Amino acid sequence: MRDETVRLALPAAGDATERPISIAIVAMGGQGGGVLTGWIVQLAENHGWVAQSTSVPGVAQRTGATIYYIEAMPPLDGRKPILSLMPTPGDVDVVMAAEFMEAGRSILRGLVTPDRTTLIASNHRSFAIGEKIAPGNGIADGDAVTGAIGVAAKTEIIFDLNALAIEHGSVISAAMFGALAAARVLPFSRESYLDVIRAGEKGAKASIRTFEAAFDRVETGPPEVAAPVQSKVADSIPSPAMPDPQLAGLVARLNRELPEPAQAMSRAGLKKVVDFQDVTYGAEYLDMLSSLLTADRNAGGAARGYAFTRAAAKYLANAMTYDDVIRVADLKTRAGRRARIESELEMSQGQVLQTTEFMHPRMEEVMGMLPASFGRWLGARPRLLGWLDRRVNKGRRVRTYSLPWFLALYVVGGLRGLRRRSLRHAIETAHRDEWLKAATDAVGTNYQLGVEILQCRRLVKGYSDTHSRGLSKFDKTLAAIKLVERREDAADWARRLREAALKDSAGKELDGVIQTIKTFA
Repeated sequence: MRDETVRLALPAAGDATERPISIAIVAMGGQGGGVLTGWIVQLAENHGWVAQSTSVPGVAQRTGATIYYIEAMPPLDGRKPILSLMPTPGDVDVVMAAEFMEAGRSILRGLVTPDRTTLIASNHRSFAIGEKIAPGNGIADGDAVTGAIGVAAKTEIIFDLNALAIEHGSVISAAMFGALAAARVLPFSRESYLDVIRAGEKGAKASIRTFEAAFDRVETGPPEVAAPVQSKVADSIPSPAMPDPQLAGLVARLNRELPEPAQAMSRAGLKKVVDFQDVTYGAEYLDMLSSLLTADRNAGGAARGYAFTRAAAKYLANAMTYDDVIRVADLKTRAGRRARIESELEMSQGQVLQTTEFMHPRMEEVMGMLPASFGRWLGARPRLLGWLDRRVNKGRRVRTYSLPWFLALYVVGGLRGLRRRSLRHAIETAHRDEWLKAATDAVGTNYQLGVEILQCRRLVKGYSDTHSRGLSKFDKTLAAIKLVERREDAADWARRLREAALKDSAGKELDGVIQTIKTFA
């Protein structure tokens, strides 16, 4: 085939050095990425430069960040340059990341290069959806990003820009603008940057404070901070100074009966249990903990730092404070929750907060609130149960700012006095006792196996369907542990089972480990 393409001579319009300064900004919703982009464009145009900005939106709810891209340069002999719409890997002068993992993604995209790129990034984390939905610890490894930054960037400016912005009453975009000014990448004075901010109206004073703090932080380096005083969990636990003498007695009993290595975690557990129910429930917690401590001592736990009792203090408290309808309603109507939301939203005086809860109760949750005998009677009648479920099992938008819905949830949250006679409590208690018996039986012959069984309680968490899935994996894990409990490496297999169950919500990895065990059990 003959090539008949016409090729025209297209000489370069100028030297290769005549190129724009390119800046890529990666930011999530609410971090002011668009505002920062506008500031940089305005800064360049104030000095007679030609500037252009584009953006590619990410997906909401932290599954992706928006990429803003800016190119700017002075006009050459009255000729306006043609600027690019997207960053080109290996050809970006400045990358600004409003979150640490976004800095890592910029490196993976090739936007950060050691020969030219100045990387300005905040080292705080805003967790992605994939990190949040993992049943266990799904947080990505930030050390990998730290190591890559040291190799990939020509210049790096990394510190907690978000904390600095919050401290000065602004958003992270103002801090990033200050860091950019201090980086001296653009040939403009500090006062020119401030003029751009002053031209705005809303929040200009807070933005200027944040800008100046970030600029000074880059110029002078991190401030010297005295070594923090090691905090003790006991500081946040109910103390004898509280007005309830029964609670003070529980704290005194805990300090008297439990060994020092287990006291901090036990105090945290006691606080959680009492907050969930009452002081009597807290005494029940200490009774069970004392029984587990006896088994720990008989197994030689003193030489192991009472690891079994420490694990029991944490996971027993979690088991006793399950999320039922009463608990959920109680938490959603607490004044402290509303105050926290108002603080996070940085509401000003005169603004009104309206909250809407997305709730989807099943008949199982409603039945769990009933007295145990009546709940079992109802559960034995599937046709009636199905008829009721079709009327209950529906998604609802509960507007807790309205008086009727708030009062309804408030009344349900106040039913904790009925909880210990409910069907849900009976089921949770039986399940808890079976788990503790398995751990106590194991610790006498294999100390670490007993600890691992206690830690399997990590699998049970959440509410409604989430709780059911976790409970199913918990039961499968304990059943698989029984297949290897006589082996010397039983504790290792228990750990593998638990970690596999925590890795994915579907439980496919757990099923794979169980199949492996069945080949030799």
